[in-house]
Amino acid sequence: MENTETISVMSEEDPFQDISDDELKKLIDDAIRSNEVLSTETQMFEKYLHRIEPRDSGSIQPLQHPGAGSLHVDKSLAHRMRTKIRLSQGDKSLKLNAEQKCDIAQRELEELRDDIDKMKEESEKVMDTLKAVMEEADMRLSEMRKESYEFERDIVKGSVNHRTNKVIAEKCMRYFEDKLRTRDALIEKLRLKNSQLKVQKKKLMMQLRQKEEMGEVLNEVDFNQLKIENQQYLEKIDERNQDLLRLKLMAGNTLQVLNSYKKKLLTLTKESARLKSEISFRQEMDSRIQAETAIVEVERTKAEQINKKLRKQLSNFKVPGVMEYVREKAQMYELQKKVKSWERKVDIAEMALHTHRKTWQQKQARNPISSQW
Repeated sequence: MENTETISVMSEEDPFQDISDDELKKLIDDAIRSNEVLSTETQMFEKYLHRIEPRDSGSIQPLQHPGAGSLHVDKSLAHRMRTKIRLSQGDKSLKLNAEQKCDIAQRELEELRDDIDKMKEESEKVMDTLKAVMEEADMRLSEMRKESYEFERDIVKGSVNHRTNKVIAEKCMRYFEDKLRTRDALIEKLRLKNSQLKVQKKKLMMQLRQKEEMGEVLNEVDFNQLKIENQQYLEKIDERNQDLLRLKLMAGNTLQVLNSYKKKLLTLTKESARLKSEISFRQEMDSRIQAETAIVEVERTKAEQINKKLRKQLSNFKVPGVMEYVREKAQMYELQKKVKSWERKVDIAEMALHTHRKTWQQKQARNPISSQW
């Protein structure tokens, strides 16, 4: 009997005894999600209170909602709300309605946007500062490299005494004095420019003050519009700079190709002039050889005719008397000498012709261009 009463009491105290494990897990997940939502809302409301309370000396600013009335929440009410939420766990918890949550979320969203805009402005200022520092560092680095190169050129290499291999002190001192004078002139120039900019700034401030007095100052919308236009113009300038850089690269490449073609054209022009002179020389040599060959051919023809005539006479020879035989024999010897002499001349002419032909064939084999001529 006592055991039955104990079981009934335990069942009354544990309301989740009859629920299955899946349903209990689902209830736990729902409770975790609702707790996360409530935690997020609580954090947002605490941020709102921490931001509003230091601004107001005695009361919290009313939350405005479009289409609804003003929500007046003072500091004591917020304090009581937090106190009740912390201390009275068994009491009914205070909750904000949907309109108040929307107002707080809207305020937090606006504050978050303002913070993002401020961070963007600060980051832009930091980026501008870093860009200016980098540009200044690049300028100083280029100036240092230029000065180092000039110092090495003018002092380390240009002012060395060839006899002692030491730097001449007078040139070194003169170099540093020139540099100091140049630096002083630059400082004076920058000082004058700075004074001009100050005067210009003062004039602009006076004009701005006059516009403020006359009510012609631009408002925030105009400044935003000018900023947008400035950004658009900057983007166009960047595009034009990219186009200009691309065109400069194309012009450089075209100039390199043009220079290479000019070099090739100069080389081919020189080669053409050389070949023309060589062709004219060989044509002249060919004309001389052909003239000599024609003369030799005429002489050879005459010699052959004489030789045929003499051989014909020799074939019709009859034995004369002794004295006539002696005379004829003497004439024959003389004629044979003349024939041998002419034959020798013909052989020499043929050898010369053969030599000239061989030389001409060798030259034609070495230079196929002359064969086209």
